[in-house]
Amino acid sequence: MDAQGKVSSWTAVEDSTDLPIRQKVDIESTQSSSGSSAKSPKSSRSSHVKSSSISAPEKDLKVSSAKKEPAVKHPQTPVPTSQTAEALPDFIKRRNQLFEELKQKNDAEMREKPRPDIDVVIDLGLDQQGMPRAPMSSAAKAWESTPGSFLRHVDKTVSADVVVAKINGKELWDLDRPLEYSCRVSYLPFTSAEGRNVFWHSSAHVLGEAAECQYNCLLSHGPPVEQGFFYDMAIAEGQVVKETDWAPLESKASKFFKEKQPFDRLHVSIADLKQMFGYSKYKMYYIENLLPPEGSTVYRCGTLVDLCLGPHIQNTGKIKTFQIMKNSSCYFRGDKDDDSLQRIYGVAFPDKKSMAEHKKFLEEAAKRDHRKIGTDQELFFFDELSPGSAFLLPHGTIIFNALQKMIRSEYHQRGYQEVQTPNMYDVELWKKSGHWKHYHDDMFSLEVEKRKFALKPMNCPGHCVMFGHRERSYRELPLRLADFGVLHRNEASGALNGLTRVRRFQQDDAHIFCTQDQIIEEIEGLFNFLKYVYDIFDFKFKLKLSTRPEKYMGEIETWDMAEAKLTEALNNFTRREGGQWEINEGDGAFYGPKIDITTSDALKREHQCATIQLDFQMPQNFELEFMTGEATVKADTDTSTEGQPEDAGSATRTKIPGPGRARPVMIHRAIVGSFERFFAVITEHFAGKWPFWLSPRQVLVIPVMPAVNDYVEEVQKLLRAQRIHADIDISGNTMPKKILRGQHQQYNFIFVVGAQERDSRSVNIRNRDDRQTQAKGELVPLAEALQKLKALRKERRLVNAL
Repeated sequence: MDAQGKVSSWTAVEDSTDLPIRQKVDIESTQSSSGSSAKSPKSSRSSHVKSSSISAPEKDLKVSSAKKEPAVKHPQTPVPTSQTAEALPDFIKRRNQLFEELKQKNDAEMREKPRPDIDVVIDLGLDQQGMPRAPMSSAAKAWESTPGSFLRHVDKTVSADVVVAKINGKELWDLDRPLEYSCRVSYLPFTSAEGRNVFWHSSAHVLGEAAECQYNCLLSHGPPVEQGFFYDMAIAEGQVVKETDWAPLESKASKFFKEKQPFDRLHVSIADLKQMFGYSKYKMYYIENLLPPEGSTVYRCGTLVDLCLGPHIQNTGKIKTFQIMKNSSCYFRGDKDDDSLQRIYGVAFPDKKSMAEHKKFLEEAAKRDHRKIGTDQELFFFDELSPGSAFLLPHGTIIFNALQKMIRSEYHQRGYQEVQTPNMYDVELWKKSGHWKHYHDDMFSLEVEKRKFALKPMNCPGHCVMFGHRERSYRELPLRLADFGVLHRNEASGALNGLTRVRRFQQDDAHIFCTQDQIIEEIEGLFNFLKYVYDIFDFKFKLKLSTRPEKYMGEIETWDMAEAKLTEALNNFTRREGGQWEINEGDGAFYGPKIDITTSDALKREHQCATIQLDFQMPQNFELEFMTGEATVKADTDTSTEGQPEDAGSATRTKIPGPGRARPVMIHRAIVGSFERFFAVITEHFAGKWPFWLSPRQVLVIPVMPAVNDYVEEVQKLLRAQRIHADIDISGNTMPKKILRGQHQQYNFIFVVGAQERDSRSVNIRNRDDRQTQAKGELVPLAEALQKLKALRKERRLVNAL
């Protein structure tokens, strides 16, 4: 399972809709002294960009090439002058002229296309009361009617917020792109995650247009990210983007917004793409290595023509406010041996109010940054001696252990058996599981006695070995194996980001081996476990079923059965607990459908920590079997591989279980996922004000005068005897300074004791979260205080009150 709580999720830093497949981008130093587009020397590497603290969730399977492509070699160098849009360099003019020629030819062909009648159902989503609006049917013409045309007949309070359309609940579609067949059309506003990404992606194109006008640069790619967007570019050798460039770039962008530049879409062949972008080695790399043979789409807005999958907003006039947030340097393709590029980050909104709210959000997020709190509270640190591996200090280890104890305490009653598996395996294991072919570049490997080994990046293959090491009976199923083992992944150095993206981590990993008839019960049990844990943190969560992708392994009948069982389990859970679940067509893993679980923190940011995935492929790869206890008809010796992509796994023909034997289903599951990532999430969620049961600083005992120091030490001893984390301050500082220090360090309770408290064996309690207790109040007997503290810890209450 993934460090971010996903099974086999080999991650990229950002999700680029400008590229036809995902890439791992190595974000490097804040502004570099060199912005050259020439080959960057190894010595030019520096510290990491301070990117947003919590990473956005990613797709579940990163495409990883079998071999590393050589660095691009095209030698062009951009012109080092600033030009107006009317005086762009010839290579941009030629690009734009070719686009216009191809566009006119395409428009002529479109005019000749037949316009058959098609049926369109318009889904306008929920009304202001949260109730579904009635769908509307509309007659339409193929290659003529557009999703945007239907909005003319819709109330402006609905249509004004629309960013992009969605066809049949699957494919995002430009509002001005003609429909091609009968379909169901829904609309996404900026407030939706997909709508916001489209809006920010379009805003990135405007930034790219401004950058071309400002620098005559060679653009690389510009995707939406969690808090806005960025664009990578190569500018003239010896130059870098400076903060003084921001205002001119913003001014140009503002001009483009007022022009209401449309986003024109055009599909272009590979040959024409090479002619169009031959001036740019970066675009040529994408064209030559990442695009399908039939070509790809290109979008134009204003003077920018860019290789892009889209979709986009209708025109730049939708963008009402735009701001550059920072700039940095980075490496093309995240490769330290490749070109050093300049990166500009920005953010944009459809109204000024949203921008103001965003700035407040960033201020609060900066205060809650887990890296800052981790330093201030001495929880953890990182060192270049072991990049991406956290040093958990004593207080951080207390929190880590408390999280692990919470999960472990549930295992016995929920039927889990905790196991330990090796950290290092012969690579033959990873070849058998199918991971080596796709992910070996992201694994730490080494040679021992002429054998090649690799540190484990996940536990599932080891658990398959454990299941298959002896005969198994149906009476043992479901077999629930839990493992807190240490995992390692060779994340790109620039992708490392505090505790949210690390190379060494642990997670509450478990794999359930069960029969097909047990799937529903097991999934419902996981929902119950999930709710129990997330309720402790007051986290609400959303459920989304991701179904069979275009490339999959196994038989359709098996997939249909699995999706039906997951659907039934989801319906049962939401019917019992309330709420709804969503379907995410075609986004399942190649080996089985999955349920994506997202939760929101105090700042309304969504995180995916938990995961539930069905896997039919790995038990097949390892030929896992159990005795059913009943005779069966002898089966063929080979499995069917219909629908399977050739490279999806290590084995496409395996032995079918014989009579009286069957293949188990494997369920991958994590509740909190990576403990390191979850640690970061809750640090920012609680802003460092830990609930008592998690807190490494539960009680601070302070004397009113030195004469009661002996009683202070006695109170600490009694508290620690009950495993309460109690500290004392008998330094020479004044009592107000001691109290102020305790408040700053976020102690849950401060016990202030003097002669009266000593003589009555009581304490005066100050509650961190209750201002009314900050002055001297009633004395609480020490024995009573101890019992209340123990109850508060045992019940894992969030409210800090005795």
